[in-house]
Amino acid sequence: MRHAMITAGTKGLGKKTAEKFLQKGCSVTVNYRNDIKRVTELQEEWKGYQERLQFVQGDMTKKEDIVRLFEEVMTRFGRIDHLVCNAGPFIFARKKLTEYSDHEWKEIIDGNLTAVYHLAKLSIPVMRLQNFGRIITYGFQDAESAPGWIYRSAFSAAKVGLVALTKTIALEEAEHGITANMICPGDIAGEMKEADIEFSRQTSDKRTPIGRSGTGEDIARLISFLCEDHSDMITGSVISITGGIDVVNRYRK
Repeated sequence: MRHAMITAGTKGLGKKTAEKFLQKGCSVTVNYRNDIKRVTELQEEWKGYQERLQFVQGDMTKKEDIVRLFEEVMTRFGRIDHLVCNAGPFIFARKKLTEYSDHEWKEIIDGNLTAVYHLAKLSIPVMRLQNFGRIITYGFQDAESAPGWIYRSAFSAAKVGLVALTKTIALEEAEHGITANMICPGDIAGEMKEADIEFSRQTSDKRTPIGRSGTGEDIARLISFLCEDHSDMITGSVISITGGIDVVNRYRK
């Protein structure tokens, strides 16, 4: 049985991804930061999967919590097949570089970039022994071209760095049956993060060329595909899933 470890997996895109892996028959470890109430709700919602599901508390900006997460996965399930690095702190306030505190800068870099380094460094030796592994990271639209992003200096710097890290892991670990890919979700907001595609189709979204909002199901479907055994030809890729918004913005006059 394949095992998926998903950081920040109790809400939003992470929740839909965890649900997808459970439905596919995988065992799943869901990391969460501090929302015990949400975990209690999911334990009830997913009670049919309890024999192959565990929740592990931990702050992905802290190395000691990452190590503990890894140890609890290995203690209970003994393997890691799919590492989904869903956690990624973000500051919603619009701030220029000079307005960031040192703590804010460090939290954004640690949570979005350094955490992936620690998670991958722990997981890759296990994946090598299995001769199989799938690593998924998250970016933002056009991250592979290293664009500037006003008021998002820390986040954009972390994610652009993560592009290079993801591609480097893909090159270094291909011989061991391990792939690494980055997905770049479009603007998926509010309830749509945990919505399915059919729900999205009930409401028109004129901002998106395809005419509907993206959903958590869209993201979960892509991650699930990238993690399949026969998806090994896809590695080192940065894949946008935006409904065409990236194309519209690039060519808008």
